[in-house]
Amino acid sequence: MGPLSSRLFALESHRNWQISFSIGAILILLVPFLNLAVPSDSWLHISDFWVNTLGKFLCFAMLALALDLIWGYAGILSLGHGAFFGLGGYAMGMYLMRQIGDRSVYGNPELPDFMVFLNWTELPWFWQGFDMFWFALLMAMLVPGALAFVLGWLAFRSRITGVYFSIISQAMVFAMMLAFFRNEMGFGGNNGLTDFKDLLGFDLSEPEVRVALYVISAIMLGLVYLICRFVTTSKLGNILVAVRDAETRVRFLGYSVARAKLFVFTLSAILAGIAGALYVPQVGIINPGEFSPAKSIEIAIWVAVGGRGTLYGAIAGAFAVNGAKSLLTGIAPEIWLFFLGALFILVTVFMPRGLVGLVRQWRERRRTIPSPETSHAR
Repeated sequence: MGPLSSRLFALESHRNWQISFSIGAILILLVPFLNLAVPSDSWLHISDFWVNTLGKFLCFAMLALALDLIWGYAGILSLGHGAFFGLGGYAMGMYLMRQIGDRSVYGNPELPDFMVFLNWTELPWFWQGFDMFWFALLMAMLVPGALAFVLGWLAFRSRITGVYFSIISQAMVFAMMLAFFRNEMGFGGNNGLTDFKDLLGFDLSEPEVRVALYVISAIMLGLVYLICRFVTTSKLGNILVAVRDAETRVRFLGYSVARAKLFVFTLSAILAGIAGALYVPQVGIINPGEFSPAKSIEIAIWVAVGGRGTLYGAIAGAFAVNGAKSLLTGIAPEIWLFFLGALFILVTVFMPRGLVGLVRQWRERRRTIPSPETSHAR
């Protein structure tokens, strides 16, 4: 790369940072202002529904970043990332259920309603400690991270890669969905965990609390992006890209491919767990449907549509696909799945670099097309 190319690359990187900062400032400052300060009859007002919807999209963007970190940079396509997202959500949901206390339908201060309904007499051991927020938050990271570490250690140590790893990860999330559907597991069965009242003493139904959750989600998205960017621009990031492109050669050069994969896969699961923990208070429910294999496939579609291996492309893809989903499921819910399948095929065949790739091609064409003044001078 010559001096001119390096300067252009630095300018483009600086411009991308400026754009990212501007969008982040709008998300964090403008949306809450338009929701709380602008009257509800004004056309500038953003309703509570859209604040809640955008908050969910922010969590989905974190989840997309987590997958892009391993798929876009390490070539590890996980079709079971919904498991880590769901586990983080269940950890937070258990804390929220413990906060209900005697305000539940059955009025039992210790047992959630579904346990009383099933005639349970005492709280299971694995529910202990979830009356403390810090413990629930810690479990939202440690449990997905531990599962990813065990799965990754077994798979990467055996050199299971490619489609075989994708199948194993999808089998894992499917098995978890079947397990969590069972009432005897102690997680609410097919109804899951719901009817949450408050978080850290704040009423979840209050608009101000919803806005606070939205702001926290936006800030966390920025932190997750910075973590992923730090990893991808480090020496480890270079090794991961090399593993993605030529794994055998990297192993021949003496690098520990299994360790690199295991670290980034575990980190990705922890980030997905954090996204799930932020998601649950905003939607008010967590059930085994989050472990559906179809939802894990959707995550991969978000990343593919936005442009894998770019980070900000994953964020754009999560917002674009979920925005289209919100629109189409309201207008014509019966065609949504057909649209999603067609979108994935079109992106794979015609836009292998996603939306980010299209923007880059457009920029390159603008640079290569001479201006009229330049052509006249020639």
